[in-house]
Amino acid sequence: MNSELTAYITLIATSSVLNLFLFFYVFFNRHKYMKIAKLFLFYTAATTIYCLGAAFGMMGTTVGQLKFWTTIQYVGMPFSPPLSLLFTMQFLGMKVTKKRVISFLIIPLISLVMVATNDWHHLHYRVFEVDPTLGAPYIHLEIGRWYVVHGIFTFSCLFAGFVLILAHWKETAKTYRPQLIALMCGQLVPMITAFVYLIGLTPPGVDPVPMVRWLATLFYLWAISSSRLFTIMPIAKDEIFNSINDGVMVLDDSNRLIEFNTACKKMFPQLNKSMFGNDLEQVWHGLSGTSIPFKLDGTELHQEIEVITDENSKRIYQVRTSMLQNSKNHEGLLIIFTDITEVKRLQLQLEHQAYYDELTQIYNRRAFFQKSEQDFETAMKEQVDFTVILMDIDYFKKVNDTFGHHVGDQLLIHVAKACQIQLQEGDIFARYGGEEFVFALKGRTSIEGEVFANNIRGYIEAHPLESNEGEIPVTVSMGVAEAMKETGTTLYQLLNQADKALYSAKEKGRNRVQLYLEHSLVRN
Repeated sequence: MNSELTAYITLIATSSVLNLFLFFYVFFNRHKYMKIAKLFLFYTAATTIYCLGAAFGMMGTTVGQLKFWTTIQYVGMPFSPPLSLLFTMQFLGMKVTKKRVISFLIIPLISLVMVATNDWHHLHYRVFEVDPTLGAPYIHLEIGRWYVVHGIFTFSCLFAGFVLILAHWKETAKTYRPQLIALMCGQLVPMITAFVYLIGLTPPGVDPVPMVRWLATLFYLWAISSSRLFTIMPIAKDEIFNSINDGVMVLDDSNRLIEFNTACKKMFPQLNKSMFGNDLEQVWHGLSGTSIPFKLDGTELHQEIEVITDENSKRIYQVRTSMLQNSKNHEGLLIIFTDITEVKRLQLQLEHQAYYDELTQIYNRRAFFQKSEQDFETAMKEQVDFTVILMDIDYFKKVNDTFGHHVGDQLLIHVAKACQIQLQEGDIFARYGGEEFVFALKGRTSIEGEVFANNIRGYIEAHPLESNEGEIPVTVSMGVAEAMKETGTTLYQLLNQADKALYSAKEKGRNRVQLYLEHSLVRN
């Protein structure tokens, strides 16, 4: 193998490796990018196949091997230009539909079939043979009619992509022009090389395009790493800016309003362009009649605010701020409003369902343990008294069996409301299960808990349930237990003690409060 051929293979192999690296780099980071990365992956894959086929083709020794690797090249090569054009169109904010994609790939697909079956019709290559002077792997070609169609289409795709990018050059901010440069080079490098090849200015028998593909790949890698090629599309930024659901306000370095999007206008209907140039404090007062409920002190913000709308309804927004700056100076501030009113409503609804008993609307068992465990741990650390009371409605099953479950439900609600009347701030009251209720009293001794329990018992006894079935007398039995700090009692042990006291109260005739003391149960 001569040095010239080795150089060709080395250049093509370099293009193959770089394109393969670019493909995997974008693929493994695709979750960070916009949807345009998908088309770029197809484009890069097609280019990689093309370069790999060319590299292996340069090592062919027979015409059969050369034809095989040429066919492999056409698995990627004819698809690369239209995929590049489609990627460019999407990058520029143009609509890329499935029909458009299919229409762009019809001719490349035909070209692939034509090359694979060329020996039958010779429409793509009229002559395909080993160069009689240079020998393998150099090829002597005479193009056929379809090759002309294929060549025109390929050149048109590359040229159209270049023209589209050039047409958007002026309207693109300088910050984002490196992205356009990378895209233009991606079109220009293969287009110019192919043109030079077609007019016979390159070494005979060799396709030079895959040899220079590495150069375009380097431009893409540079654009991805330095100018966030897939993260920010400068041409489509206005469309994206106005299509996002979050409201966005843009302030300059003096906190004056300079831009807002459509979603922000919907959130704040009074917002209009006449407010541009006004300080945000002035703008916000005009929108809500209040001062700004968040700080603009240069630090990133993340908080929730409530805003009263024109319809006098309350909306809840999550507000985030982000600095806009260049490498040296602070240039402004981005304020992002996310409407979380419905999320908050659903969150409160779910929390209520998770922690409140559906029938009585008091805490359920889960909420009791979550809240009382915190109070219990604090009480034990601070050496504060802590008492629990278990309460059971006497003969509840008899009420259900006699009057029906609907009256039983009324009775549970009636008892829960009677208990709530007696509660003090900090007391925890919950439905423990069935007809059983529980109290957690932080800061009260068992004697104080006993008095509290007797007050509830007496109140419930004095206030029977008024129902459609008539007046139904109600009594309750209660067990009281206090945490013994010196013995290291746990909340579950304390509840077990209260349960034993409750069981004793039932055994002794019900409608009574039973106090638990270690080694004995003392009757009230």
